[in-house]
Amino acid sequence: MEFTELTLHPDLQRGIADAGYITCTPVQEQVLKNAFGGHDLYVQSQTGTGKTAAYLIVIFQRLLTEPLLAGKKALIMVPTRELAVQVEEEAKRIGKYLSFKTGSFYGGVGYAHQQKLLRESVQIMIGTPGRVLDLNASGQMNLMDLAFLVLDEADRMFDMGFYPDLRKLIKVVPPVDRRQTMLFSATLNAWVKNLAWEYTKNPLEIEIAPENVTVDEIEQMLYHVAGEDKMKLLLGILKQRNPESAIIFCNTKRYAEIVAKRLRINDIPCEFIIGDLPQVKRLKIIDDVKNGKTRFLVATDVAARGLDIEGLAMVINYDLPNEAENYIHRIGRTARAGRTGVAISLASEQDVYELPAIEKYLGSKIPSQIAGEELFAEDKSEGMHIRTDTYDEGYGERSGAGRGRRREERGERGRPTGPKQGRGRERFPAEVSGGSSGKREDAKSGRNKARGVPSAGGTLSAGGPRQKADSRNRGSGNREKTAAKPNLAHLTFEERLAYYKRKYHAEGAGTAKEQMKGKKSSTPVQVLERSGSEKAAKKPSLLSRLLKLFKGEASK
Repeated sequence: MEFTELTLHPDLQRGIADAGYITCTPVQEQVLKNAFGGHDLYVQSQTGTGKTAAYLIVIFQRLLTEPLLAGKKALIMVPTRELAVQVEEEAKRIGKYLSFKTGSFYGGVGYAHQQKLLRESVQIMIGTPGRVLDLNASGQMNLMDLAFLVLDEADRMFDMGFYPDLRKLIKVVPPVDRRQTMLFSATLNAWVKNLAWEYTKNPLEIEIAPENVTVDEIEQMLYHVAGEDKMKLLLGILKQRNPESAIIFCNTKRYAEIVAKRLRINDIPCEFIIGDLPQVKRLKIIDDVKNGKTRFLVATDVAARGLDIEGLAMVINYDLPNEAENYIHRIGRTARAGRTGVAISLASEQDVYELPAIEKYLGSKIPSQIAGEELFAEDKSEGMHIRTDTYDEGYGERSGAGRGRRREERGERGRPTGPKQGRGRERFPAEVSGGSSGKREDAKSGRNKARGVPSAGGTLSAGGPRQKADSRNRGSGNREKTAAKPNLAHLTFEERLAYYKRKYHAEGAGTAKEQMKGKKSSTPVQVLERSGSEKAAKKPSLLSRLLKLFKGEASK
């Protein structure tokens, strides 16, 4: 179906034409056929299928043509600030010839501009849940004059822990029979369905299968490679394939920064985008990528959804995602709007644990092969210590798994955004004033640490020389005890009994010495007996109980 076949307001039709929209995508056709009558919608469709334009056209057309909606407003809820900015840009492009004022509301920036928009009676409001709730609670954003409520990327908002905030939000907007609610989600799950059933009125369900986009339009390839050779393979792929543009996905903030810096050392200009970057810098990086000034972007899953880069040629999974559905979201950055694209994944000995779930979710095997020697390139950064700016290992962004998990972008309500000094953990950027929560690094990184897997190919670490020195100093005090501790499982009963006598006599002597400071010293046994004499009358000492225990074992 062509957009010109729709009976739309002339000024809206002009904006659609200027935006370059000619033929409706499947999701656009279904939404536009069913939403003009005011029906609530529940739409399951993958990102990059044109749903943003679909619901914006519905909102604009109804506000323009229905007298009862004159002066009413629309609220579009999204999970991240990047997506809020993107939807705002799309609304301004389609509504180029319309008089509606559009604005976005998200954390990480000051309130002044957003408060100014509210005073000027903005009609199309795009926001993240935390900032919208905050502005509403302060009386600056009136949500009772809404005619439209759109929940975009609903499943992502639930993954990021926004479900309680969405329920609060729906309580302060007009009741279901006085608004049109449109809910969009890339995947079907119980949380999304529950929200649809509870807060919509007889919604029409529209489902566009995600597998069609994944299998038919994207060339997928998976290379099995040793973890320490990942960077060499990445360099070889970029140099041999020479894509016009690419996003390289890592599972953690620290890896994203390290990979970007190693690429720069190898004369490949790139930028990285993670949740902790200042908002102004993040937006500039995204603009540079969209405008073609930056060819290569290293990103965490904070950019996996809602980041629409026209004509993106390639997606590379430096790490396989921990959640199967995030594989779809990542590779969906390419092959958008009917184009083709390439998605390459690097599977090390740690990544392969994620592969079965991903292929089960896809419903098919990802074509794979062992990387040949010809694919590897020289890595100038090999063996170099790459120091990250603010990110310690063990904490970072998580790739959207589990319900009730706190927001990827959150750190809401004005908490500090920098790393917490002396704690080895970091805080995330402020999303809005009023509650804060950081987020642990992905589960895979934790498992890797437990297995002793080296970071970033086994050659890099986040800490500097001082951090390493501190670690050595902290460990040196316990070195003697650790070295002296025998393997108890291989000792005889008599040897274990002698070891415990030495151990607890020595500890008891140290404690008694502190208590009897200023008095003449005694032998360890004398001090232990004297300091514990009063307690011994009431309760047997630990040493005596151990002796009885071992005597009992011996008798058996």
